Amino acid sequence: MILAIDVGNISTTIALLNPQGEPVFRSILNTDPKMTDDRCAIDLYAVCHLHGADPKQIEGSVLSCVVPPIQGVYVRTLRNMVGRPPLVVGAGIRTGLNIRAEVHNQLGSDIVATAVAAAALYPSPVVVIHCRTAVTFSYLNREVFQGCAIMPGIDIALDALSRNGAQLPQISLERVENPLGRNTVDSMRAGLLYGYSGAFDRLIEELEETAGANAATVLATGGEYPELYRLCRRDIRYDRDLLVKGLWLLYRKNTERSRRG
Repeated sequence: MILAIDVGNISTTIALLNPQGEPVFRSILNTDPKMTDDRCAIDLYAVCHLHGADPKQIEGSVLSCVVPPIQGVYVRTLRNMVGRPPLVVGAGIRTGLNIRAEVHNQLGSDIVATAVAAAALYPSPVVVIHCRTAVTFSYLNREVFQGCAIMPGIDIALDALSRNGAQLPQISLERVENPLGRNTVDSMRAGLLYGYSGAFDRLIEELEETAGANAATVLATGGEYPELYRLCRRDIRYDRDLLVKGLWLLYRKNTERSRRG
């Protein structure tokens, strides 16, 4: 089995995948930018124990990290835990993608992983919407990564609205029946839900027009916002595990030669 870890700015996803690339378990922890080696080891072993998984059955690991100060911590901990260093998603690894970017190493490892999974598992062309600290919109036509657009994350916008508005409360993003809010909370929710859903639809259209082909699949992953996707005029599929599936595919792609040898 393969241990796949994605370290994001706010949360860290830990998933154990079987030989078919299916998640055995998936856990989400808060990302600690001051993580130590001991703390990292305690977290990884504890998560395995929580889900009844034996760390001795882990044959390899793959790491995506967008928080550079703690990437080394995870590399060392995984090397000690698994007995070999992890595959780190970054410059020099085989992705199978033709990435049309001016500077390849500026493309986040999480974006690369989701693109690899989307290209392999869904009808193309595909638009991948990845919701986390930022929302990224990537356009792929088979194995060609055409480019992406980035906008502020939904949670960041919601937090900024409450934090910078003296009379605006902290709220959760829940369903509203229409954009005409009759109270402060519903008005805030309406603005976020209808505003972001409209932005999503517009960005998808612009990506398609610029690329010259409509998407066969529009796919969302990362933050789960069913009420937002419901308001979008485009049909959006949600795949919670898209990123870890991509990490598994990258691991197989970059280790198959050594396994055959």
